Amino acid sequence: MFDFSGTLLRVESIAHWLDAGLAATGARLSGDAFAHIVERLTHHGALPGGPAPQEVPARLERLWEERDLDAERHRAAYTGLIHASGVTDPELTDALYERHKTPEAWHPYPDTARTLAELSRAGVSVAVVSNIAWDLRPVFRFHGLDQWIDVFALSFEVGVQKPDPAIFRYACRELGLDPAETLMVGDDRKADGGAVALGARVHFVDPIPVDRRPHGLRPVFGLLSDA
Repeated sequence: MFDFSGTLLRVESIAHWLDAGLAATGARLSGDAFAHIVERLTHHGALPGGPAPQEVPARLERLWEERDLDAERHRAAYTGLIHASGVTDPELTDALYERHKTPEAWHPYPDTARTLAELSRAGVSVAVVSNIAWDLRPVFRFHGLDQWIDVFALSFEVGVQKPDPAIFRYACRELGLDPAETLMVGDDRKADGGAVALGARVHFVDPIPVDRRPHGLRPVFGLLSDA
């Protein structure tokens, strides 16, 4: 079982995200204004899959906790964080939110395709278990990764978020495996660590930029061979 964001793929930088949103709307920002908005978007964690918020406005706290249960709460939470960052233009807000769901906004880690392909050749079934409020299958298809994924366990479809053991139980059931036979690979010790409650083993990776983590998934093979 693999997490999505920060594990198999990583979202573009906030600067690239903002630049794409501006390009989509035809808006412009001066150098200083652009840098300021990037700083504020970073502070509020307004890019889904990007840095975690350093501050969540009180009015958004409940939405933030439940954001990955459905599309409405997810959009409300993140557009709220975009507004809190100082972006108030509705067209730019919508463009930014929609941008993060595009395949072009996501980049596989250098060893993602190789790892998934080798697992498939070895007869190892793979599930993607993600807290997410939109269908990420097109992202996997765009990057040629979908051919190696047997099961998608997505929180908005399953109805629960990690670390709730129910989402891992669903993935294991769809894979036809006992949880004790599985390994969960993720970047969030709380969310992905929820698999431990079912008896699954867990391995953590660092959710750093793709150019700084060329071989982060390689330990998976050693862990599987030790099982």
